[in-house]
Amino acid sequence: MATDTLVARFLRELSALAPLAVWAHGSLAGGDYQEGRSDLDLIAVLPGPVGPRQAWRVAVAHRRLRAEPLAGKLHCSYFAPDTLSDPDRSHLTWAHGGLMRRPVTPVTRRELHDFGLVLHGEAPAGLLPPVSDRQLGDFVVRDQRDFWRPAVRRSRLWRQDVWVDLGLLTFARATVTLRDGKLLSKREALDELSALGAPEEVVADIARRRYEDPAPAGDAWLARRAGLTRAYLGPAIDALVTEYG
Repeated sequence: MATDTLVARFLRELSALAPLAVWAHGSLAGGDYQEGRSDLDLIAVLPGPVGPRQAWRVAVAHRRLRAEPLAGKLHCSYFAPDTLSDPDRSHLTWAHGGLMRRPVTPVTRRELHDFGLVLHGEAPAGLLPPVSDRQLGDFVVRDQRDFWRPAVRRSRLWRQDVWVDLGLLTFARATVTLRDGKLLSKREALDELSALGAPEEVVADIARRRYEDPAPAGDAWLARRAGLTRAYLGPAIDALVTEYG
């Protein structure tokens, strides 16, 4: 399939940088990957410091992939061995067609340990420090409290599919992680939303768009969906943070 072709091409392009490891996390590793819809989330560990020269070579490698149909979905963060231990440190990352710097979160790190997919080189356990339950829980609470709760107040965001989907699915995943110590796939999180009391109309809408090909939604539904999502998510996050914060 197109994903296999893209990954093989990416590994060839990256070989000039002699990576110690390349791992997949997210949907591809978790078993809920939807080709053409899911992002392809990767981590590469390079043998030395990721300075300006390495950044230029990373950019060249990604730009050579542009002809591949799914290249825009491929995101990759780049570690060096001496930068692996700090979850707050920002790492060179290729995402959305350009270079940026962002952290590799405790959730991603735990995913890599629990079910990361080794595409090249060493397994995560051989290079990446483990994530404690306390580190994971503290990050999840902070993410819900400091990022998602303020975002709920910004009404214009919630007419967009990506905010509705990620907001609700991330909340469901956060709830189960804090309650049970488990990480969920997006499919599992979607199933969990109904049990958590999320609006059934919105849950069904997410499922249709993720697993089917529905017609584009009209303005009336987008407005109603935004209202339902915000009315549920704000109090739900407040209750979660109160219980576990």
